[in-house]
Amino acid sequence: MSQETKVSTKKVIDQYDKYVIGNYGRLPILLVRGEGSYVWDADGKRYLDMFPGWAVSGLGHCPAPVVQAICRQASELIHMDNTFYTVPQGQLAQMISERSFGGKCFFCNSGAEAVEAALKLARLATPQEKYRYITTLDSFHGRTFGAVTATAQSKYHQGFSPLVPGFSYIPFNDPEALEEAFDDEVAGVLIEPIQGEGGINIASDEFLSKASELCRQHNAILILDEVQSGMGRTGKWFAYQHTPVEPDIITMAKALGGGVAIGGICARSQIAQAMKPGTHASTFGGNPLATAAAIATIEMIDQEGLLAKADELGKYTMTRLGELKAKHDFISQVRGRGLMIGVELDIPGADLVSACLEKGLRINCTHETVLRFMPAMTVTKEQIDEAIDIVAVVLAEHVPAVYSSPDPPNSSGADQ
Repeated sequence: MSQETKVSTKKVIDQYDKYVIGNYGRLPILLVRGEGSYVWDADGKRYLDMFPGWAVSGLGHCPAPVVQAICRQASELIHMDNTFYTVPQGQLAQMISERSFGGKCFFCNSGAEAVEAALKLARLATPQEKYRYITTLDSFHGRTFGAVTATAQSKYHQGFSPLVPGFSYIPFNDPEALEEAFDDEVAGVLIEPIQGEGGINIASDEFLSKASELCRQHNAILILDEVQSGMGRTGKWFAYQHTPVEPDIITMAKALGGGVAIGGICARSQIAQAMKPGTHASTFGGNPLATAAAIATIEMIDQEGLLAKADELGKYTMTRLGELKAKHDFISQVRGRGLMIGVELDIPGADLVSACLEKGLRINCTHETVLRFMPAMTVTKEQIDEAIDIVAVVLAEHVPAVYSSPDPPNSSGADQ
């Protein structure tokens, strides 16, 4: 690991302090290499990564087929504008269409851009007087103005008012509230089949079915945000495939490119035709390098049977985490689907995450009390055991005093 001995953590941090805008709360750790479910810092310390790349590295760090595809494509054609046709973009669109509902694709660079494209397409595909959108509380859809407005969490809105007009927010999994919010001015309903940042909350079949029904009745567009839940993480290509509902548009990004920045939407053909030349675009969208990486990602998932593995190891992880719940009253619920899992606590989780990192394990805490486990689909059972063993030690070391009494209070976590 010669690179690790040559790079100074302090020098890089000082460089960031001087030249990089400080909009991220960064840990004082300099990562220099990744392989599979492990990363190494500049001092040679190894970390087991159970939240790789904020769920971007769905195949782990530097998966060999993706690396090879990037190198091969880089030697042929790195970028070409969308004035022309390129082989990888058409091939990727076909692969996504065949693994979803047979729609047409538009490519961009991120999840937020994918959401923006979906919101615009919903307007284009419905009558002009329809301008409203309905989204759900605790959602997360991105940081651009449209996407952050769609994100129904006030903490992300602070400092940016007035936001984009026309958005209404309803409680997640509340069919009655959805029906009350609906009218003929609604152009689209935007829902995450599994809320990620919101705490790994799974949309009920009843809720999604009501959304689909109302969209049909009112000539509106059902958009499912699969940026975090898509690309096999739940044991199917897309999380909606666990439900009886088929959307009009899905958004995707994160794990799509195996670590390379790419986003996109897939829309029903009759809806997709509303996006005509001049109505929307993305300069880098669908470029040969990113689409070649995404093709390699899909091929690797197919060839290595990673959908079935995500399902199998997800159930195993849930079982192991359930054993921890049985030992600790401050764990109120373990929920998830496939390798998209949340552990709901009755106590803040940030200190637990920090303690795990000190012991060489990376997990995440969202909504202050939900620990997120979203390992790569290539993770092994042994690595899952290693991770949960570390968590078990940390939990034992950090049991709050109130739960250490002879008669600890019971905690009830409602299903979400």
